[in-house]
Amino acid sequence: MSQSRPQTILFADVSGSTRLFETKGDVEARRLIALVLDALSAVCGQHGGRVIKTIGDEIMCTFPRAMNGVLAACDMQRRLARDIVFVRDNLAVRIGLHHGDALEEADGDVYGDAVNVAARMTSLAKREQVVTTAATYDGLTGKAPEARSLGKARVSGKLLPIAIVDLVWQEDTSGMTLVQTGPRQGTGEDGGVETVLRLKHRGEVVELRPDSEPFLMGREPGNQLVVEADWVSRTHAMVEFKRGHFMLADRSTNGTYVRMGEDDELKLHRDEVHLRKSGTISLGQSFAANSGDVIHFEAD
Repeated sequence: MSQSRPQTILFADVSGSTRLFETKGDVEARRLIALVLDALSAVCGQHGGRVIKTIGDEIMCTFPRAMNGVLAACDMQRRLARDIVFVRDNLAVRIGLHHGDALEEADGDVYGDAVNVAARMTSLAKREQVVTTAATYDGLTGKAPEARSLGKARVSGKLLPIAIVDLVWQEDTSGMTLVQTGPRQGTGEDGGVETVLRLKHRGEVVELRPDSEPFLMGREPGNQLVVEADWVSRTHAMVEFKRGHFMLADRSTNGTYVRMGEDDELKLHRDEVHLRKSGTISLGQSFAANSGDVIHFEAD
């Protein structure tokens, strides 16, 4: 029988695994990823956790308490950072976790809101980073790792953005600015300055704010910005506020070209970039081939 109970859900996935397969070949890449997942599984067990499953280059774990999950996440990052094999091959993981109610099935798998939020935290994390919700961090008792606020982020199924933090797992924190409470960006109501991103395309102007839904661009009508061209993917790219910045993420076949100010053209392919100050975006083609249908952006 299914049973719902509070627990901590943790996801960790190998960063840059696609490039690993390209450079190492299928057999060697799979062997290296298996080594990483084995190491993460061992750390999970040391902190009283349970491995639910591994899927490709990702592992899913549960822990009875938030502190178990937080300490395990930090030790997972340290484990990879100290291993010469992982360092030599530039292997790293990104980790997200959240404590909340999850439905546990008879076969041991878990579902529910806590799982969805933890998965979202993982998608927000960069390589060598541990991201969790501020609610999970604030609920810790005892000696917890330091944390830095990453502002607020949208989570599917949540009406309002939620505050998130980055756990500092590094043993040498000199030079880091540690912030344990409060969002990074002001909202105007508390005297802060709200970040605004303006997108301009064919005379239309859209303003995005930190609490805006993710902004999708592509050739299908379901996108907020539709660019009808053969070289544009159905859902080509997305702009989203996370980690305190507006980030442009490419999801396409042909890539997304970005130019910031007077900088050289940058091609994104299944990667993301922080949109700074002002510039232009071209979907699927370089600016030289697509000068008549570019998207202009301006960040305040």
